[in-house]
Amino acid sequence: MSITNSQSGTNVQEIADGIFRINTPVDIPGAGGFSFNQYLIVDDQPLLFHAGPRKLFPLVSEAVSSVLPVRSLRYIGFSHVESDECGALNAWLAAAPDSVPLCGAVAALVSVEDMADRAPRAMVDGELLSIGRHRLRWFDTPHLPHAWECGLMMEESTSTLLCGDLFTQPGKDTPALTQGEILGPSEGFRQQMDYFSHSKNAGALLDKLAAAEPSTLACMHGSAWTGDGASLLQELKKSLSD
Repeated sequence: MSITNSQSGTNVQEIADGIFRINTPVDIPGAGGFSFNQYLIVDDQPLLFHAGPRKLFPLVSEAVSSVLPVRSLRYIGFSHVESDECGALNAWLAAAPDSVPLCGAVAALVSVEDMADRAPRAMVDGELLSIGRHRLRWFDTPHLPHAWECGLMMEESTSTLLCGDLFTQPGKDTPALTQGEILGPSEGFRQQMDYFSHSKNAGALLDKLAAAEPSTLACMHGSAWTGDGASLLQELKKSLSD
């Protein structure tokens, strides 16, 4: 792991071939330790998934620059419209002049075409994006875990699911990549915060993600996880239905 800012503790670690987790630990008053992750995919057309909060842009851009020039970014992707997903979007677009927002078609229609300084690349369910040797498939996941426009991406050459707010874990000292237990801490946090929308289609959407057979789950908060991702997604489905 490489610490890119000693004051904040922002750090970078490769979690799969060419995929780097950028992590900033924080303290949230009344809630304790937490973390924000972005995932940088290094390729011919580099992609950053999660723009991060606007106030974290200096830290995250410093971390990105430790891996590649910020101006070389081609895509700034995110799951849904929320400050930790896309708060810094326009700052990235300014710093990387050839970059465009990458989001689902619903997000583009209802928010991003208006709020972003450049027109987005809008993805439809099942669409595949090649950025070089990495290939990313978009999955519409409306209301899973929340927001009508929610969607996730699967990097197919490494079987890495960029899973957004699924499996969110509390704490700020989590390892970059783990094979350990994340469902229990994640479910405890979900039950405390109740941030899922409890969509009637959640089970079918989790089945769709499980069918992609991810071996790495790139979580937005907490550790990324490696193992039988399909089984873990089915365990989450069962937990949501209990």
